[in-house]
Amino acid sequence: MNTIEQMIQKKAYELGYEKCGIIPINKLSGYKEKLEERIKKVPESAQFYQTQQRLANPLEEYPWAKSVVVMTVPYGKYKIPEVVKDHVAKAYLFDVRIDANTEEYQHNRAMEKYMQDLGLQVVTNQKFGVVGMRWAALQAGLGIIRRNNFLYTQSGSWVHIEAWLIDREIELKETMDVPQCPKGCNRCMSACPTKSLSAPYTMTPTACISFLTTFGGRNLPQQPLSKNFGNCIYGCDICQDVCPMNKGKWKEVEEFPGLAELSSELTPENILNMDEDFYREKVQPKFFYLSPEELWKWKIDVLCYMRNNYKESYKTYIINSSNNENEKIREMADFIRKELNL
Repeated sequence: MNTIEQMIQKKAYELGYEKCGIIPINKLSGYKEKLEERIKKVPESAQFYQTQQRLANPLEEYPWAKSVVVMTVPYGKYKIPEVVKDHVAKAYLFDVRIDANTEEYQHNRAMEKYMQDLGLQVVTNQKFGVVGMRWAALQAGLGIIRRNNFLYTQSGSWVHIEAWLIDREIELKETMDVPQCPKGCNRCMSACPTKSLSAPYTMTPTACISFLTTFGGRNLPQQPLSKNFGNCIYGCDICQDVCPMNKGKWKEVEEFPGLAELSSELTPENILNMDEDFYREKVQPKFFYLSPEELWKWKIDVLCYMRNNYKESYKTYIINSSNNENEKIREMADFIRKELNL
């Protein structure tokens, strides 16, 4: 007869999860130490990592928790629309955390119900997690963390991690079957445009393009790193794309629900012309790191992209943005016009 941990893992495999491990909650204790190590290496990251402190001790909010169930689900099977390729990071394009139209979201809900039906008390946070996700996955044997700080499984780094706290102390670790980083490889660090990734397993999060183009970067005209954003508009995949351990891992064999239709609206020109209602109804629910009131941030990121990849057809868009009703957009447009003498 299967144990409860074996039943959970078997159900996960049936639903299409790639890996499923379960660890007692005390196995998470090293996460706080890692946070402190990060802050010691990069003191300016202290405020950023302060928001992660809640993940270091989940017992403060969930004193009944005994174990963590952690799973990975690959997303490297989806077709990337050409108009958003290299502009919007893949993890955001294929974000299944709150998109009820995806089978991954439905599997998440089915997995939680299954554990509840087994008599377990269960909690998760689909958007932001209830534990340090990569650390929990590492402890559960799901994969390894490479020098670019991402968790890698046999699917490369193109995996979402899901985790639940449960009120039963059980353990069932996966067998880790992923090779280490090639000796002496520093491609991810060499390729990082802002040098946020400055050493193995070390980064300055507030200098990361993904941070600066999503919930950070609120004053891009005064941000010198913005000149290094290249093609990025929302998020960045550069350190993952150059990684040799990701070679051949992306397959592009399936359509992601609704993405082909939405992507045509996410060209730089269409974002600058986008109205608030369309953004709130169609875009923000998918890209939730920016609020329903923050279309202006998308538009500033696009203006930054147009500055960094300037061509004559962008001139009118930049000039017209100088008359935008939003002060932040006007400020960015005026800054670019002065810089490019438009």
